[in-house]
Amino acid sequence: MTSNDSSTLDTTAIYFADEDPRSRGGRPEGRGGPPSPLPKRGGGVLTWVMLAALLGLVYVVLTSSSTPGMKVSWSQFITYAKEGKLTGPVEVTESQAIAKLKPGSVPGVTEDKNPTPVTVLLDPRAMDTYYAELRKEGIEFNVNVGSSIIGQLFLTIIGPLLLFGALIFFLSRSMRGAGGGPGGMLGSFGKSRHRVQTKESVNVTFADVAGIDEAKEEVSELVEFLKNPKRFQKLGGRIPRGVLLEGPPGCGKTLLARAIAGEADVPFFSISGSDFVEMFVGVGASRVRDLFKQAKENSPCIIFLDEIDAVGRRRGGGFSSGGHDEREQTLNAILVEMDGFEASDQVIVIAATNRADVLDPALTRPGRFDRVVGVSPPDVVGRRQILGVHSKKVKLGPDVNLDKIARATPSFSGADLAALINEAAIIATMADKDVIEMVDFEEARDKVRWGRAKKSRKIEEQERIATAYHEAGHAVVQVLTEDADPLHKVTIIPRGQAMGTTFSLPEKDRYGYGRKYCEATMRVLCAGRIAEAKKTGDISSGAGMDIKMVTRIARAMVLEWGMSERLGFVSYKGEDSREAFIPEKDYSPETAHLIDEEIRHMAEHAFADTARLIDQHWDQVVAVAEALLKYETLSKDDVDRVMRGEAPAKPTVADLLGAEMAKAAPKAVLPAPTTKPDDGPAGAIPLPA
Repeated sequence: MTSNDSSTLDTTAIYFADEDPRSRGGRPEGRGGPPSPLPKRGGGVLTWVMLAALLGLVYVVLTSSSTPGMKVSWSQFITYAKEGKLTGPVEVTESQAIAKLKPGSVPGVTEDKNPTPVTVLLDPRAMDTYYAELRKEGIEFNVNVGSSIIGQLFLTIIGPLLLFGALIFFLSRSMRGAGGGPGGMLGSFGKSRHRVQTKESVNVTFADVAGIDEAKEEVSELVEFLKNPKRFQKLGGRIPRGVLLEGPPGCGKTLLARAIAGEADVPFFSISGSDFVEMFVGVGASRVRDLFKQAKENSPCIIFLDEIDAVGRRRGGGFSSGGHDEREQTLNAILVEMDGFEASDQVIVIAATNRADVLDPALTRPGRFDRVVGVSPPDVVGRRQILGVHSKKVKLGPDVNLDKIARATPSFSGADLAALINEAAIIATMADKDVIEMVDFEEARDKVRWGRAKKSRKIEEQERIATAYHEAGHAVVQVLTEDADPLHKVTIIPRGQAMGTTFSLPEKDRYGYGRKYCEATMRVLCAGRIAEAKKTGDISSGAGMDIKMVTRIARAMVLEWGMSERLGFVSYKGEDSREAFIPEKDYSPETAHLIDEEIRHMAEHAFADTARLIDQHWDQVVAVAEALLKYETLSKDDVDRVMRGEAPAKPTVADLLGAEMAKAAPKAVLPAPTTKPDDGPAGAIPLPA
């Protein structure tokens, strides 16, 4: 048997496992008018920074290329000209002279094929002297002073000014909304990351939601209000501002919200609580303001906040860093925005969480979230409805009984049942079947809940015997104990972390636990260790999960349910908000000692009763254990036959292996039938003697 926490027991099919000791968008349209376009989003500051970097790169390239080639002195330049090593005319500007060396004219400097540029820097105050010397030596030159001045001016003064001006312009544009705009100086960081959905883009309706009829009825009222608000306003009622969907994971909270989008012909803004939180302080609050601003502009509409506990946790406790905490600022922004709704806004906020106990009281009060809708795990009727919805997509065999599957899957959520159908389809496909059979559902249920069967694991014979007696102890005591859940099947095939498993099949969904049921369950849990020790003369770690469950049940009986005669009708559990390292304890050290004694007394009493029961029915335990070693898996009917001294009506493991080997072996070729020579045709071969 498993449990979600220390305070409650799980109503799933009980199993007692011998653990392995080696491993432990578009434009949403509102009703009554033309579509209201959503605000366009800016490109963000990143684009402008990239543009500025590109301009800077161009500037660096132009600056670096303003003095090309090899730099030499004026005397060396004149020497090259006198020796005829220069080719073409010399280009003279107000600050430099540029020419080209002939290929191969200067060893080690010039290349063999291409001319090499050579540059000499000039003093602008002595330009006449440079011209005179060039004319004296007969060197042809061209003067290009005007364009060079403009280019030099651009590279040295105008270029940097334009670059810095562009940066200032782009930054000021992105900072324009820093005071009240949603983007702020972070540009698109402050924009809400919601997804907008309409009825046309969602293919989920209320017909696809099953097993949570009460929750579906409550949210159906919201859809009706959005479609016909005047019907409710005639009596003075106002639109609910918020609805909180609370329940365990996988029970259909998000599916229910998507069905609302499919039913209501209004825009549907969907966002997760974690999407508000960013590495920059204040971004979450900015995104909240942007989301609600767009929602009001497109009313009537629905805002869906999934996993709101990511930002809506109780303030002032636990690991909060104070008033400047990013999550607290985001929560404050949500509270302010929800208080700012007017009756004419027609904006409904739907939030979903599986930790409603940690939400801030200011968030869950009426006026913000007027309704808290519980989305609980489905009962047997709800599970049958959910199986009916998901089974429409697969091919079922004639032997499949959905009512039996619903009864065999207590505490399964809607997500578990969807996974069950899918796993059964995969198992049937891998077995080359045309339809899904009941045996596929049986294997899929065990696989979803407890993991894949490890049939190939090699187990020592001594350990296999210990596991068989361990599971036989569970199975026999479960059959003999009247108040325990009925046995379903028992196996010694490893599955998940367990070396063997005993499954029970509750007759009904349990919403409360009686003392007789708790004591019977504790006895069944103790039976594995007792039978294993009686057979092997040793104890192993395989009973670790059993011991943990016995302790958990006894602790809940003493601390929460008042089932201890010595401690009486008092709750000692205390409040555990999961916000502190040390849980709260409202009792004295003497009472703590008494609690420890009572828990141990209950466990020891259950152990002693189980030991006496196993001693009285040891022959039946041995018979079931030997049958497990032979067949590996026994159903409830098989266990009953073995306890009556009969053999199970099923093939053994050896028979199954032999049949498989016979299928794999090639068939022998038989000789063709013949007749006697006098009866058959001429030349027929006679039969051997």
